[in-house]
Amino acid sequence: MRDMSELERRGVPTVAWTASHFVEDAHWSARVFGLPELPLAVVDQPFTNRSPASIEKMVDGAMSQVVSALTADPEPRPDREHFEHVNLVADPQLGYRGDDLLDALDRMNADFVENGWSDGMPLIAPTPRKVDAMIAASGRAPDDVIGTFAPGDGIGTVRKIAANAVMAGCAPESMPVILAMLDCVLDPSIGLRTWAMSTGPQAPLVMVSGPIAGQIGMNSGVCALGPGSISQVNVAIGRALRLIMLNVGHAYPGAGDMDTIGSSMKFSACVAENEARNPWPSYRVERGFAPEQSTVTVNVPYGVCELFDFQNHEPELLIENFATVTANACATPNAGVWLVKTPADLAQGYPFHGSFHNVILMCPEHAEAFAAAGWSTDDIRRALHEQTHLSFRKLMLNQPLQSFRVSHPELLHLIDAPETELPVYPSPEVFDIFVVGADAGRSLYFFGGTLSVTKPVGPA
Repeated sequence: MRDMSELERRGVPTVAWTASHFVEDAHWSARVFGLPELPLAVVDQPFTNRSPASIEKMVDGAMSQVVSALTADPEPRPDREHFEHVNLVADPQLGYRGDDLLDALDRMNADFVENGWSDGMPLIAPTPRKVDAMIAASGRAPDDVIGTFAPGDGIGTVRKIAANAVMAGCAPESMPVILAMLDCVLDPSIGLRTWAMSTGPQAPLVMVSGPIAGQIGMNSGVCALGPGSISQVNVAIGRALRLIMLNVGHAYPGAGDMDTIGSSMKFSACVAENEARNPWPSYRVERGFAPEQSTVTVNVPYGVCELFDFQNHEPELLIENFATVTANACATPNAGVWLVKTPADLAQGYPFHGSFHNVILMCPEHAEAFAAAGWSTDDIRRALHEQTHLSFRKLMLNQPLQSFRVSHPELLHLIDAPETELPVYPSPEVFDIFVVGADAGRSLYFFGGTLSVTKPVGPA
């Protein structure tokens, strides 16, 4: 819909093909992009995974809609039209009453669920006192604008950020981490608009490195990415990001966020580096920051798989085992994507710019095994890249052949040699390593991510 809106602005009459399931989202997106009257040609099903014959049949059946849209005056749509999955209000403050304060809180939560403002779990009431404390911890004025949040182009003021952080259960001392996290999300290279409203299960993974993690009580050890009291700070920060995406960015499921199935990562995924068990320089130092600084990194992967290995301590065998997971053409759109794309300008924020990272949350036992053999993180990246190979035929199973022909005419000989082994990823740099967790040889591989964007944490 963004592309259609841009074409219309350039004077090109446009009709957007839309499956019936996506009609509300299409109208919502057109409204967000400033052209609510943008016409649609509605078909029963998406064109994905359909045979050419079935697509032709759907197109033929809806062609009258295309003709009508291109020849008739557009139908005006009301500014405040009803959307089933979106309910926006202009009231600066909401109030709830009940038989007691707990009953009032229950009514608030029920109202937030009904209006789509909740992540589905009970919220903390964002009372003025709590929100003001969060604002004070930011060191900024309440009306300062942090940024504009896609996909709904919501204006993220400090007050709005603070309110959602309170609802997520964050304490005021977490606010500097939250603001650095949002700096990452708003960086053009991370492509917020695409993953916030995609049909894919991409969800932010937040990684904190530095002294602030211990100061605010983050968990970097056992079950650091899981639930429980020891991870309360981690969970609340990750949950705050999801609520901000909902209530500031308007990434509402059903209108804005069209995720096919979803992922449990979309509730909360936030960890701190286990620096005490990291045998290499800390993550932030590897990324060019000073040891005394604290940083937040955000990557937005499609999914996660365990790198299980209790058996091996030799680096070569660990890499060989890990590569059985990293060489997977179906798990992520990024597998083999270098064959059909050339990297674009990151500063322009193109959603599919061809640059990305796959994150390895490496457990201390695996890290110590590599380090004991004298391996650096760069050694691991190079070896993993060398081992992560598949045939050209398998890499192209989920990629458009015509895009390959356009992007790499110098490699067209591969079409006649389909079993030629190729690297799944373009370079060793696509593997990002972050040490976290407790004992036992179980690392995690987060695949299909965006670029890992790192920002410093400002003063509290």
